[in-house]
Amino acid sequence: MAASSAGAAGRLVSSRQGGGAVRHTEFWERMQLALGIDYMRVWAETHVMSDLDRRTAQEALDAGVPPKQVWRAVWAALGLPDTDR
Repeated sequence: MAASSAGAAGRLVSSRQGGGAVRHTEFWERMQLALGIDYMRVWAETHVMSDLDRRTAQEALDAGVPPKQVWRAVWAALGLPDTDR
């Protein structure tokens, strides 16, 4: 199973990893699919979520909150379909 991460220029950099946990690379890939490459970072840095103790996704990740937990909060905030969970 593959995962990707946002590179320094905001592009996806492929680095496939297996496992069931949502890794940082998979988190950013999901963010890009949900919001687009031009908006995902802005949203992650500005949208405060109560599910993350009134933090943004970026603040939560920086504080060590597991990417899977952050994705669940983003998923709920965006009202994404169950298939994207």
